[in-house]
Amino acid sequence: MTSPTAPSVTADRGEHPAQRRVLTVLVATQILSGAALAAGITVGALLAEEMLGSTGLAGVPSALFTIGAAVGAAGIGRACQRWGRRPGLTLGYGGGAVGSLLVVAATAWDSVPLLFLGLLVYGAGTASVMIARYAGADLASPERRGRAVSTVLFATAAGAIAGPGLVGATGDLAEAWDLPRLSGPFLLATAAFVSAALVTWSFLRPDPLVLARRAATPPATPAPSPAEPAPVAGRLPREDLRRMAAGGAVMVLSQVVMIAIMTMTPVHMADHGHGTGVAGLVIGLHMGAMYLSSPLSGYLVDRTGRLPTAALGAVVLGAAALLAYVAPPGSAPTLAAALILLGIGWNLGFVSGTTMVTDAAPADRRAAYQGLMDVGVLVAGASGGLASGMLVASGGFGLLTGTGAVLALAATVLLLARGGLPKAPRG
Repeated sequence: MTSPTAPSVTADRGEHPAQRRVLTVLVATQILSGAALAAGITVGALLAEEMLGSTGLAGVPSALFTIGAAVGAAGIGRACQRWGRRPGLTLGYGGGAVGSLLVVAATAWDSVPLLFLGLLVYGAGTASVMIARYAGADLASPERRGRAVSTVLFATAAGAIAGPGLVGATGDLAEAWDLPRLSGPFLLATAAFVSAALVTWSFLRPDPLVLARRAATPPATPAPSPAEPAPVAGRLPREDLRRMAAGGAVMVLSQVVMIAIMTMTPVHMADHGHGTGVAGLVIGLHMGAMYLSSPLSGYLVDRTGRLPTAALGAVVLGAAALLAYVAPPGSAPTLAAALILLGIGWNLGFVSGTTMVTDAAPADRRAAYQGLMDVGVLVAGASGGLASGMLVASGGFGLLTGTGAVLALAATVLLLARGGLPKAPRG
C-alpha cells in the first residue's frame, strides 16, 4: 500500500493502482486451475476407455470437455457481465471442482452416466481458465494490455506442466483411499479448483471489471442537438465491430490450425513406429511453447501493434504446418520443431486476438462479448479436431498440414491487407 504522496510504479506507468494486485491474484489462480485442467485432460481418454471397455469411445471425454467448455464460456461470461469477475470466475472454478468430484464418484461407483455428467460439468469449469485472461486486461492501459493478457496465460504454463507430472502421485493417493488409480488426477483437479475459487473470492478485490466500468462511465453531458443524433443503445460503432470481428477471426484461425495439427500428430507418429513416450514428449514441448511464449507475444502486441503481431502469428502457424508437411515421418526432432512453432504461432494469434477484442468491447458489455467470443473459439477448435481426422483419413497427414499452411497463408494476406483497421484506443 502506497501513501497518497508516493504513487505506485504501476500508477507512474499509467496503470490503475489495483492492477498489480489483480495480476498477482490471477497468476496464483492460473497456476492452480492450470494444474486442474492438465491433470484431468491427461487421463480423461484412458479413464473412459477403462470404464467403457472400448477404445472407440475413448474420444468421448474430449467431446464432453469441449461441449461443457463452450456452455461454460457463455455462462461464466454472462455471470461476469452481471456480477463482476470475482463472482463469475469463482462460480467457474467451483463448477470445475464439482465436475471433478462427480468424476471421482463415478469411478468409485462404476457409473458411466455419472462419468459423462461429471466430464461435462468439469469441462464447463475449465472455461474459467481461459476467461481469466480477460480479467488481466480489465484495468490495463492500452499500451500494456497485451502484456497483461500474456502474464495470465504464462502463469497457466506452470500448472499445465505440473499437473501431468503429478499423475503418478495422485494415482497412489487414490489407491490408498481404495479408489481407482485413474481417479487420482481428478482428486488433484478437485483440490486445485477449490483452491482457485477460494483465492479468487478472498483476494480478487477490488473487482477489476467493476472498476473498469466505473472508470469508463462518462460524466453527464448535455442532450445532443437535433443535428447530432443520439447513439443507439446496445449497438457498437462500426469501427469497434470491425476490430472485434478481426480479433475473433484471429483467435478462431489460431485455434483451428493448432488443434487440427496437434490432434493428429500423435496418431501420425504412432502410425510410423514412434512410441507413446516420444509422442508424449512432442506434445509436451508443444504445450510448453503454447504458454511459455506468452511474454514475447505480449511485448510484440504492445510495441508493434495488434495486427502486425496477428500477421506474424499466421506466418509462424504457416511455417509450422509446412515444416510438418515436409518432415520425414521417422524424424521426431523435426516434428517436435514443427509443434513448437505451432504453439508459438497459436500464442501470438491468441494474445493479439484477445487484446483486439478487449480494445473493442465497451466496459459495460465487455464480459458478455468476451464470453461469446470464447464460445466461437471453442466450437471452432472442436470442428478443427473433427475435420482433422477426416482429412487424414481421406488424404493423409500431408493433406492436413498442407491445408493448415494454406489457411495460415490466406490469413496472413488478409491481415496485411487490413492494415487500415482502426487503431486501438490510447487511454
